[in-house]
Amino acid sequence: MGRPLRIEYAGALYHVTSRGNERRKIFRDDTDRERFLDILCDYHKRYGILIHSYVLMGNHYHLVLETPQGNLLKVMHGLNGGYTGYFNRRHNRSGHLFQGRYKGILVDKDAYLVQLSRYVHLNPVKARVIDRPEGYRWSSYPAYIGEANEEAWVEYSWVLSRFDTDKDRARGKYREFVEAGLKTKIEDPFEDLYGQVVLGGEEFIDKVKGLLKGKRMGTEIAQRRRLAESPQPATVIKAVAKAFKVTEERITAKGKRDGTARKVALYLVQRYSGLSNDEIGELFGAIHSSAVSKAAARLREEMKRNKDLSERVGALDSQFKA
Repeated sequence: MGRPLRIEYAGALYHVTSRGNERRKIFRDDTDRERFLDILCDYHKRYGILIHSYVLMGNHYHLVLETPQGNLLKVMHGLNGGYTGYFNRRHNRSGHLFQGRYKGILVDKDAYLVQLSRYVHLNPVKARVIDRPEGYRWSSYPAYIGEANEEAWVEYSWVLSRFDTDKDRARGKYREFVEAGLKTKIEDPFEDLYGQVVLGGEEFIDKVKGLLKGKRMGTEIAQRRRLAESPQPATVIKAVAKAFKVTEERITAKGKRDGTARKVALYLVQRYSGLSNDEIGELFGAIHSSAVSKAAARLREEMKRNKDLSERVGALDSQFKA
């Protein structure tokens, strides 16, 4: 497998996860968790990182962190390495604690930070560790809603400011936002993941591609090649036509609105080509850009209900991920 892509720049925001080797626990008790949080606090001061949200589970953790100095590699090397050293000394063990390298997804802050904050804070509920997120101590959520003291090294203000200028009202509205995820099924933000390492809209993806342009790429970094060399729409349409046994003309012809193959092609071209919705609309019979987004959204909903369709799209999807 290729090494994960690391994209660094000042002000970059990431969703970071790291799991225990062989799914084993990385936190055996509260002392371990306290130590990990102490390291986060130290790195906030030492490297200027901003932790927007976190949750510590038994065998993994989630962080949403911002790097004003563009220093993710240094931060994560020290964080995982420092904690591993502590853990091995305390528990009289040796060797790797974490399963390979951490996973870091570059995130469009304006479009996805609020959603990711909810995703992180609901993780203990999703894992059936607890029924209510505010009851989980090892998370930034209780302090977000005023049920625990705020940590000086956690950046609460950006997310809360999206709900209200008054902090108390913002806390209440944020709580309602998070709890909506307990009552109804909410969209997984990672369904929009691009190239396995970028979560953002078209402009953000174009920005990332610009950062990579002209840089030397090691052959081991599959995701960077994926971002730098988007598949041509014609290639995607041809693959969909073959899979669904229809002509390419039928997929792209003007006036074709409801064909499954057409919706799949729209979805995959939007996901992987790097074209704007306006440009994609022109390819599919001069439809409006909003129709492109709606078609992709409808397909995602349909895949949730239709296992066969989901598997067929997944097989096509895999052709363009590598």
